Formats: sequence, C-alpha cells, structure tokens
Amino acid sequence: MKIIKIVGIFFLIVFTVIPLLLIVSYTNHTKKLKQEAIRYPPLGDLVIVNGKKIHVYLEGEGEPTLVFLAGHGTSNPTLDFQPLWVRMAEDYRIAVVERLGYGWSDTSNSPRDINTILEETRKALDQSGEIGPYVLFPHSMSGLEAIYWAQKYPDEVEAIIGLDPCTPESMDILPETQKFILHAMSFISRIGLSRYMPDSDVEKNFPLMRSEIMTEDDKQKFMAVFYRSSITKDMVKEVDFLKGNARTVAENEVPINTPMYFFISDDQIANVPGWKEALTDYLLMINHGEYLQLDAGHYIHYDQADIIAEKAKAFLGKLN
Repeated sequence: MKIIKIVGIFFLIVFTVIPLLLIVSYTNHTKKLKQEAIRYPPLGDLVIVNGKKIHVYLEGEGEPTLVFLAGHGTSNPTLDFQPLWVRMAEDYRIAVVERLGYGWSDTSNSPRDINTILEETRKALDQSGEIGPYVLFPHSMSGLEAIYWAQKYPDEVEAIIGLDPCTPESMDILPETQKFILHAMSFISRIGLSRYMPDSDVEKNFPLMRSEIMTEDDKQKFMAVFYRSSITKDMVKEVDFLKGNARTVAENEVPINTPMYFFISDDQIANVPGWKEALTDYLLMINHGEYLQLDAGHYIHYDQADIIAEKAKAFLGKLN
C-alpha cells in the first residue's frame, strides 16, 4: 500500500502539477510579451520582405554602409552589436539586419538555406533605402553569408570584417549541435521558463550586460527581446542547413578580390582545435587578407570593441 501511495503521488505530480505549472508559466509569458511589445518597440524600421517583417536598425551618415550580421542564436542583434557599432557610427553609416526569427523580426516558415537568407538580407536593405557597396561585419555563422555575398554579388561587397567568423572549412571542426538540447531550449523559451532565471545568472549568461555602453533601459530592452526571440524555430532550423550552406560556399570560387580582416578569439582557438588555421588559411587565398588574434570570448565585439573599431577604421582607410 505504501508503494502504491508513492507511485500515485508521483503520477499526480507528473500528470497534474507539472502541466499546471507549465500552463501558468505560458500564460504569464504570453501576457508579459504583449506588455513588453508595447513598452519596448523596435529601435529601427520594420520592412516587409516576402510578407514578413524584418527589423533593420540604421545609424550614422558616413560612407560606406557597414552591415552587421549576427551569429547563430543571437536573440537581439541590434543591442548585441551596440558596443561596436556605436564606435563605428561616428564615421560610417551602420545597418544591423536582424534575420527572420531574430530580435524584433518575425519568425518564418521559410527554409534557412544560404540563398534564401542572403536574398532576405539584400531585400531588407533595399527596402530600407540603403545602397551598396557595403562593408560586411559578420559574426560567427554569418561569415558564410558574407563570403557567399561576395561570391554571388562581388560589386555589392567592398570588404568583409569578420568577428570570429565561420569559413566553409571551420564548419568541419565545430562540434555537432545536439538537436535534442536545442529543441529542449526552444521549448523552455516558448513556454516562458527562461523568465525564472535567477538574477545572479543574468550577468554570467549575458556578458554584454557588463558593457559600459549598456544603459539600464538597454538592459531591460535586451532581456525583453531575449524572452521574445530566444532559440526560435528559425534558429533551430538553421542548424539543419549549416553543413549544406557551408558546402554551397565551398563549391563557389574564393572571392580573392574582396579585402578581408578577421578578428579571431583566443577562447574559440582554445575550445575548437584548428579554428585559427581554418580562418587564417582562408585569408591566405585572399589578395588583401589580414587578421588579429584577441584575448576575448567568441562574442569578440563585447570586450574588444575599442581595438576592433580602431583596426577596422585603419583597414578601411587603406582601401580608399
């Protein structure tokens, strides 16, 4: 009888208490998303591309336009790049294009192959009134999109300044993403359980919060968009297309006439054997390729924004 009682309590918790808690969490999450959408509207413009809204943030008046492209899973690209773009906007026009499923952009049901992603980015810039050629600032996974852009539309890409960017070869050495974990994280985000993260873990999990550029209001906006756009279905789907996208880029000719400067993270070199070689070997094939290794994490533009801005401006100055 005692065992039956314990089993009964177990099933009561599993089939009654836990579902009830999830329903309460989801209801609370949905309510807060609506409130946050009103309190924290998009910082830039929402343009329509293939029936979906893509968020494009624009700043500065100089030339050329610097286009910032986020790495995989970056929930708020506009604020994520802020430590760097705020320094570059002093001399250049900057544009942060948030892919579908990112930031204030809509989610989608479209495939996440590199052709689709690139054309969405180009159309979003066109809808925003921006005219190339551009200097691309890709972080991580977006290195593939930037290289492919230079391959397919060389007249639109003046240079690529990579922030620990992926190259086709680097995809062979990155550890495989566990799809089960990714789907579990997506479920946690959609149900609103991420809102219950202890305050002590926020700075630990979001080092951007330590940036002197971030105001208290910026931090509130960042977290609101994180709750909205963390591990979306587009981000999950992108993982399925990564290897194929890398093959597409590898099968095209190296854009040897597109100047490139890569900033490479010490942490990524330590955690991914062969990372530095994958990036620097690619630069050896470029007519004008440079790199700088920095003591920083993979989100290299957080702690090293000053030196990246300084070196990027010097690099672009030599091209004119």
